[in-house]
Amino acid sequence: MRLACASIHRGEEPPVSGTGGSGTIFVSGCNLGCVFCQNRQISTKGTGKTTDTAEFTKICLTLQEKGAENINIVTGSHAVPAVAEGITAAKKQGLEIPTLWNSSAYELPETLEMLGEIVDVFLPDMKMLDGTIAGQFFNAPDYPAAASAAIEKMLEMRKIRFDSARLVSGVMVRHLVLPGHLEASREVLRWFADHCGGQALLSLMFQYTPITDMAENAPDRYITEKEYDTVLGWLAEFNIEDGYCQELVPGNTDWLPDFGKYNPFPSDLSIPVWHWKNGFIRRSFI
Repeated sequence: MRLACASIHRGEEPPVSGTGGSGTIFVSGCNLGCVFCQNRQISTKGTGKTTDTAEFTKICLTLQEKGAENINIVTGSHAVPAVAEGITAAKKQGLEIPTLWNSSAYELPETLEMLGEIVDVFLPDMKMLDGTIAGQFFNAPDYPAAASAAIEKMLEMRKIRFDSARLVSGVMVRHLVLPGHLEASREVLRWFADHCGGQALLSLMFQYTPITDMAENAPDRYITEKEYDTVLGWLAEFNIEDGYCQELVPGNTDWLPDFGKYNPFPSDLSIPVWHWKNGFIRRSFI
């Protein structure tokens, strides 16, 4: 597989970051084409390094040694066989912390079955249930059907379980609210209440950030306070209580990584461990 970086990340949801941080491994490439992708350097422009199973295994074990709460595979849907082989090898060599699958949910149920023995927690997106908008924004008009089936499969595979405050098994569905498309979010929240209530956690995100080189049809502004309050009201309407809600910080650009740097994220959010340019990092870079 091709990897961009690995780090101890403290910007995930509380039960994912925990006290030690999440051991995020960013896989280069993606099976979607989101017009406003914040990780475009690695999702479409090829930034990264091809790694073998031995190096991937060492990355996992190093993250564990440095106190990571889990191994968090980010956007690995197009590299499932390689990831499965790497995690299996790491477990044989002493990897004990949970493995998380952080994806867009644009996956086949049979693909997810390949992860059945190695993934403890699924962190899927539910981006959109409108096929027209999904085609416009994600280059995948079939995304709603595919993601719905994938998440339902994940719910069959894993039940929620905590170890103290740390999520060690289960499903957490993420949804990014898009400016000017609140009805699409309302539809997602209704779907979550009907299909995932009592079985999964919800993570509601308001971090949408316009970027300079995004497509013309992408939303070109941040979420407003009025939109924020409207969406929060729907949580009560649909009786959604289990999960996490991101605070609104208008104009915040901390979510925009630069994978050309040793530490793609702000130093208070991330401690770099491995980078595609020079491999393992012996000291922290800002």
